[in-house]
This record gives sequence, structure tokens and C-alpha cells, in this order.
Amino acid sequence: MNANRRVLAATNRPDVLDPAILRPGRFDREVTIGTPDIKGREAVFRVHSKNKPLGKDVNIKTLAKRTPGFTPADIENMMNEAALLTARRNGSEIHMEDLEEAITRVIAGPKKKSKVMSDKEKRLTAFHEAGHAVVMRSTPGADPVHQVTIMPRGRAGGFTMQLPEEDKYYMTKGDMLHEIQHLLGGRVAEALVMGDISTGASNDLERATKIAHDMVAKYGMSETIGPLNYSSADEVFLGRDFTSKQNFSEELASKIDKEVHDIMTNAYAETEKILLEHREELHRVAEALLEMETLDADQFEALYTNTSTVEELENIQKEADAARAEKERLEAEKKAFLEAEEKRRVEEQMREAMEKGKRVAVMDEKGNIIIRDASEVRKAREEAQKKGRDE
Repeated sequence: MNANRRVLAATNRPDVLDPAILRPGRFDREVTIGTPDIKGREAVFRVHSKNKPLGKDVNIKTLAKRTPGFTPADIENMMNEAALLTARRNGSEIHMEDLEEAITRVIAGPKKKSKVMSDKEKRLTAFHEAGHAVVMRSTPGADPVHQVTIMPRGRAGGFTMQLPEEDKYYMTKGDMLHEIQHLLGGRVAEALVMGDISTGASNDLERATKIAHDMVAKYGMSETIGPLNYSSADEVFLGRDFTSKQNFSEELASKIDKEVHDIMTNAYAETEKILLEHREELHRVAEALLEMETLDADQFEALYTNTSTVEELENIQKEADAARAEKERLEAEKKAFLEAEEKRRVEEQMREAMEKGKRVAVMDEKGNIIIRDASEVRKAREEAQKKGRDE
């Protein structure tokens, strides 16, 4: 056997591998590859944007900051999406707006412009998303709100996006409680404003309940249960909860359920308190969503702090949209002109290649028949026609 030969293997589930193949002398060295940090994402962006025409407004470092948690595959997908968006508008360069839309598509999916919502559903969605956003903004130390929209994307009727200012590798107990409050913001807003609740919060409740359960049973953050781990980790590859073994008694399971219930109930009460204190902000943001459908970070902040009205933001948005449309029109015209020039140049080269070596008989000024190169005859005829047009 060749002593210089090395065998590499990859898996997403090292926990289910047979211990026999992990013994010394076999696959005994393990290299863990996680999601890249901000510097890693910046390097990955440079790799996947190497052969793509980026506009002058594109900043790789800014993109790396706005994509925490993205894997290299996500970044590649995002760059390809941005290139497709540029091609659809007949652009010649990828701009920051294209990349922003591509990031949102990777996270939440494409817009569903064909989906029609009734006024009642639209209003409910607006207050639901406004509830999320206002609770996020009102919570000390929370990540800033990046975008709020009631435009359906993927499976969601709307969504509120947060983008952390830096990479985070750990969450404190306070962070997890705040995250539960953020998730409950939509349900609480529905109950306060609409006087009813909907099925739109099902995913929010599922995620919030999981966080609360992990706090108690996995991270030992419950004073009643204590700093112990009761999470079920004995799962086989193709199975999930139905193959897991419960390593605690029914009595303890009941205590865990009660702790989870108390966390969720207290978080709901805190969320309700936040929205009651910021009811004006909730209504301003929701009414703006009904008019504009999507709010970026600056627009949301202006509404939350009441420094701009919806009418002012709409006028600014219309001006920005008009400027962007004009910019895209000029870019498309420039691209069409360059493509036409390139087509003409290629056709000229092909014509010259086809005429190369061909000889034709022509008559000179004295009426004598002479033999000349076909390409020279064509060029002379074109120059004469051009001179006639100029005169």
C-alpha cells in the first residue's frame, strides 16, 4: 500500500458513525467546518463575484456584515440570484439593490406578486408584522430591524427581518427571553388591535416554545429544575422524537412542562406590556405597511420615532423609484448599444473571413476588366457610399 495515500471522508452526522471506523489508524482525525465568520464570508464573496460585473455601489464588506449565518453555498446562491435579477432587467452591472433582493430571496423566498389578499387579511398581516417589529425595536440590546413587509414570500404572508450587527456564537438567558417576546409580538398585536387571533402565528409559537423548552431541559436555565440537561440526544439517523429515549421521570416531565408554560406566559405578558406602551408606534407602522407594503430599516426607524409621516416616506420612495428606473433604463440602452456594436464587429469579422482569398472581376475607370480581392472591393464600395451620404 502507498504510505503517502490519504483517505478523506465527509459527513453531516458524525454522531451516528460506527465507532469502529473512528479508531486510531482509521478516520482518527476530525476537522469541523462550521459557517464562516465575517472575514470568511468576505473571502467567499470575493470568490463567487470574481467573474460577475459588480457596480461601483457594491461593498463586499457591507454584504459580509448583512449575511450572518450564511454558508458558502448560500452566498453562491445569493450571487447567482443577483445575476439573474440583473439579467431580467437587462442590466449590465449587479447593483446593491439586486444583492439586497437576492439576500431576502435566499432567506424568505421570492415575492408572490400573484397572490391576492383581502383587505381584512392584509390589515391583520400588517398589525402582525408591525407587532414583531415594534417589540424588537423596543427591546434593549435587540438586533436592529432591517426590513418589514406584508408582501407574501415563500410560505409566509409577510415577515420581519432582523440583521445582527456582529456575529454571535452564544445566547444569554436574557437574549432567549427577548427572542421569545419578539416571536410573540405578532400574536399579541393581533389580539390587542383586531380583538381576535389567527393561525398566522403558528410558526412563531412553535419556535418560541422550542426556545423555552431548550432553556429548561437543555441549557439548565430554570431555577426550579436546576442546572441539568434533560434533552434527548439518543436519535438514530432516520428517526426523530419517536426513537428518542426519555431519560427522566414523568414527574420531572410535568415540572418541565410547567416551567415552559410559565416562561411562555410571562413572555406573553411582557410583550403585551411593551405593545400597550408603544401602541401609537404600532399603529403608525401598521398603517404605513398598508400603504407601502414594505419598509426598510430607515423608513421603519423614521416611523417609530415619528420623524417622518407616511406621505413623506411615500414621496421619497417614489422619487427613489423614479431615479432607479431611469438609471436602469440608461443602463439597458447602453447594454443594447454595446451588444449591437459587438454583433456588428463579429459579423464584419465573419464576412472578412468568408471573403478572404476570394477574387472578383471588376471594371476600372478606363473600362478595363481587372481582378481584385473581394474584401477590398466591398470596403471601397462602403467608403464611396459613406462619402456620398456625407456630401
